Amino acid sequence: MTVTLDRNVEQFIGAPRQLFINGQWADAASGKTFATPNPATGETLANIAEGDAEDIDRAVRAARRAFEEGPWSRMTPSERGRIIWRIGDLILEHTDELAQLESLDNGKPFAVAQAADGPLAADLFHYMAGWATKIEGNTINISVPYMPGANFHSYTLREPVGVVGQIIPWNFPLLMAAWKLGPALTTGNTVILKPAEQTPLTAIRLAGLIAEAGVPEGVVNVVTGFGETAGASLAAHPMVDKIAFTGSTEVGRLIVHAAAGNLKKVSLELGGKSPNIVFDDADLDRASVGAIAGIFAAGGQTCIAGSRLLVQQGVYQRMVELVAGRARQIRLGDPRLPATQMGPVANRPQYDRIREMIAGALDAGARRVAGEGQGGSVPESGLFVPPTVFADVDNGSALAREEIFGPVLSIIPFRDTEHAVRIANDSEYGLASGVWTNDLTRAHTVARKLVAGTVWVNTYRAAAAQAPFGGTRRSGYGRERGEEALREYLRTKNVMIDLSGRTPDPFAIRT
Repeated sequence: MTVTLDRNVEQFIGAPRQLFINGQWADAASGKTFATPNPATGETLANIAEGDAEDIDRAVRAARRAFEEGPWSRMTPSERGRIIWRIGDLILEHTDELAQLESLDNGKPFAVAQAADGPLAADLFHYMAGWATKIEGNTINISVPYMPGANFHSYTLREPVGVVGQIIPWNFPLLMAAWKLGPALTTGNTVILKPAEQTPLTAIRLAGLIAEAGVPEGVVNVVTGFGETAGASLAAHPMVDKIAFTGSTEVGRLIVHAAAGNLKKVSLELGGKSPNIVFDDADLDRASVGAIAGIFAAGGQTCIAGSRLLVQQGVYQRMVELVAGRARQIRLGDPRLPATQMGPVANRPQYDRIREMIAGALDAGARRVAGEGQGGSVPESGLFVPPTVFADVDNGSALAREEIFGPVLSIIPFRDTEHAVRIANDSEYGLASGVWTNDLTRAHTVARKLVAGTVWVNTYRAAAAQAPFGGTRRSGYGRERGEEALREYLRTKNVMIDLSGRTPDPFAIRT
């Protein structure tokens, strides 16, 4: 039994998908299109408009007009908040449709997209809608040493940055769009969203829902296309005031260089090689489930993946057995099948990279304890990689150093707390981490010492609209979600008013 496609989904993928610029659907200026394939079968889902520099320029100019001349940034916060809340409502109303598009385009199981991606995206918009009326400045008591007797009233205004370019990845297309759009819209900015070329469908559908919610023309523009053309043009465009990017560290560096032309504001959420640490006093059943969720949820195609499982020596062998045994039971298959627990890798280049990393590890003598079989109903043409576990991994090896971005887990032994923290922080990344222990003092102590933007204790992958998310080191800078995400899309203006009624002459001659 498979999930029957919604009629709207059939119609959506049955017609060429256009760009969304200034509230209108339009072909790319070049007339070019590209195919987006189903990673489970290899079949083409839809033909997508291939936007390039000319289309980006059209979208940027539309966003600039909407920001400077349109009603969006001048709406009352209550009005803007109601529209943003409506976007969340529409996502919930269309959850099944969006989940099917996400599953077809990305390869994740339909049940996962239905239960998690849609509701989380809606929750983000609902959360941000509440902030629209709570963006406030401060009054400041000041004194100016060289202006004795002056009486100042000083206050700050929190204003939108302006025109924002947002580039999102292929692993969570709908959710990443929500994380980017929610705070940008709440703070009164206008946006050009460039979805990943591998997974453009839900971003295109979301554009229609955003228009239906009442967002004015030009406020949200969606330009599909390739990173080397559309993405690069957006990052470098002189009329863009900020770039928000989620993706690889390598591309993040290119974004920073491209943005330097007009010194636009940049926030980056990049890669990770996250440690998931299990101490010998932990509940091993819980910890093993957390380890499985940390690496194999979303097929390991997530920057927060707990791809390095650090286990204390006293419980090491038992954890290896628990994790490897559970990994062998995960059912791969067509993501439309209710029994499927893991779908295919989202695209061919990523599939090839994962396979190469596994082969290289085996050639180097790594001990694989799970991952030789596939199981489930797996289409022969699909991009399927079985959940793979390596034990006794050295933290200096490629398996432990490089972000694989797939269902590949490295298990690393450690001696004591100091040793665990040293291994965990011995990485160029600093995005997420996990700690499994029943010792409250140890939990807090290790959480403080880990170099990571997020530390989970006795859980992994928990996400909430209210909780800030982001990294350090090669994992980037800036924050998504929570109040801190709003700061990425605001600038502060200071207003100083002299109430003394006189202006001292700085050139007055004193005798």
